[in-house]
Amino acid sequence: MTVLAKEETARRDALGVTGLGLRIGALPLLDGVTVRVGRGETVGLVGESGSGKSLTARSALGMFPRGATATGSVAVGGVDVLAAGRAALRDLRRTRASMIFQDPRAAINPVRRVGDYVSEGLRARGVPSREAAATAVRLLDQVGIRDPRGALRRYPHEFSGGMLQRVVIAGALATEPELLLADEPTTALDVTTQAEVIALLKDMQRTRGTGMLFVTHDLDLAAAICDRVYVMYAGRIVEEAAGAALFSSPAHPYTRALLEASPSVHGERAEIKAIRGRPRSLAEAPSGCAFRDRCPLADDDCAESVPAVRPHAASAVACLRPEEVTR
Repeated sequence: MTVLAKEETARRDALGVTGLGLRIGALPLLDGVTVRVGRGETVGLVGESGSGKSLTARSALGMFPRGATATGSVAVGGVDVLAAGRAALRDLRRTRASMIFQDPRAAINPVRRVGDYVSEGLRARGVPSREAAATAVRLLDQVGIRDPRGALRRYPHEFSGGMLQRVVIAGALATEPELLLADEPTTALDVTTQAEVIALLKDMQRTRGTGMLFVTHDLDLAAAICDRVYVMYAGRIVEEAAGAALFSSPAHPYTRALLEASPSVHGERAEIKAIRGRPRSLAEAPSGCAFRDRCPLADDDCAESVPAVRPHAASAVACLRPEEVTR
């Protein structure tokens, strides 16, 4: 692909992360992470806690741990995030990309009113205060906040965790971003509200062409709403496939293990199988394939080098013997 073709692809994509590496001193956090989110596309990012999902999502906003060094490239709507200065990043976060954070109480300033939080992005773009407040009321109503007009004057501590998560979602939607980074956005919500919020996010995608990176532990939810899914383990992407293909025919032993360890309300009753061992960070992963010390298919070849991502059936997978997984 030519340089001009690559630049055109970056402009078409809501998010393009290519070969992202992240480390703090000698401590590696991410290695060669490549994730693409097209405009209007919902892309899932799944894996156990500590695999690097939130770090990958935050990279789109240039939010790296203090002292971290990043390599590779991160582009949001054609904007080079790694090369952007403070002013450019501030503009990116106000106009192009929003994030629904996993912990709502850590995401909101506790001494500012909810109305200030939800309307902040609009006011920063020059929207009159009255219009910004009206938009905030509408969004709070859409995410299920009772008395949305009264909620504008309340403080975060006056809301339960689930209600505060709805406030965070309203704030993220306020600026109608090109890219929405959703980090476990529905974890604190009941099933009914979860469905309503997902419907709201999907409606925004249809009307605005918003790309969404959806980080979740809920594999059933990812299968239901994601066009494509990336599976992450120990700071690396180990498999990518269309949502339906990934869940019906996984090509990586880790993906299959995740599915076998997850309860499901669909299909026949099946035994839930725990994944042996414990999750690894990139810093403590064994040589070669990071999953090999937990993998039932691993042999000496798996320790020699990190498996390259290669096509197999409907997936792109980092495994030496995916044909044994898909049997």
